[in-house]
Amino acid sequence: MGSFERYLSVWVAIAIVIGIGLGLLYPSVFAFVAQLEVAKVNLVIAVLIWLMIYPMMVQIEFASIREVGKNPQGVVLTLVINWLIKPFSMAALGWWFFEGIFADWVSAQTAQEYIAGMILLGVAPCTAMVFVWSHLTKGDANYTLVQVSINDIIMIFAFAPIAGYLLGVSDIQVPWGTLLISVVLYVIFPLFAGVLTRNYLNKSAENNAAISQLLNKLKPFSIIGLLATVVLLFAFQANTIVAQPLNLVLIAIPLLLQTYGIFAITFFIALKLKLKHSIAAPACLIGTSNFFELAVAVAISLFGLHSGAALATVVGVLVEVPVMLSLVALVNRTRHWFE
Repeated sequence: MGSFERYLSVWVAIAIVIGIGLGLLYPSVFAFVAQLEVAKVNLVIAVLIWLMIYPMMVQIEFASIREVGKNPQGVVLTLVINWLIKPFSMAALGWWFFEGIFADWVSAQTAQEYIAGMILLGVAPCTAMVFVWSHLTKGDANYTLVQVSINDIIMIFAFAPIAGYLLGVSDIQVPWGTLLISVVLYVIFPLFAGVLTRNYLNKSAENNAAISQLLNKLKPFSIIGLLATVVLLFAFQANTIVAQPLNLVLIAIPLLLQTYGIFAITFFIALKLKLKHSIAAPACLIGTSNFFELAVAVAISLFGLHSGAALATVVGVLVEVPVMLSLVALVNRTRHWFE
């Protein structure tokens, strides 16, 4: 890991400050950029995430994917955490905080909307950014692809029933456009580009060296894409951050407990299962992060753009990158526990 990557959390903190500052200085510019979306997927953010993910996809070897079936424990762990634990723990924390601890701080209706937003985050496991976190921990790229792909398939069938049950809503309309476009932009397109690139480089006599050289050249662009994404996310919400700092803190507290708690559970089980670090790392991070585009889209469609539910999902977006970077650092520091 280079010196720039080693201090990535510092650069992200600077990017957050820059994003808030630019959002306050040029609100109309970022309002225009925020409107450049299709099915609630922002096209500028999509390009930046694509820039981050493409180098990871170059590492995918389809011949090695079949090896995942010989060691399915990491996939099973991810599925159990994402679909049997995480949605229900998020709902429990939401109820505990906003119907109990914070009951005197917010109105009953606002509390219910905050809980709903948290639940929608908990039911939407991450798709795109997992490839970035896995790469930063030197996770197995092939294994990560399989984990993400299976999650996406399950999400098609399980998202609406689980979200509807926890929200007490009988008819949740899944935004299929958001789900489909996100998977195509964040998984299929970069994977296809990565496969074409790898096949082209494999024609070289020194194919491994050619692939390594390309990845080294692409690495700075991947980090720049991450930082630019952080700047945009915080610029989009700059006015909300300044106008409602207390509410953001109230929402962030249970979200942080959920994130670190789920990570701790997954990390502990991975240790007990004696998984390899390259498999345990993406398993822990996939279980921890969220598919925020889907959560935001459903929150807006169910409760409205300016609802507490939409705000809760946005707070989830804002806290995710800094928190996930802290977990990436923890996973890297404990690598020797798995070897």
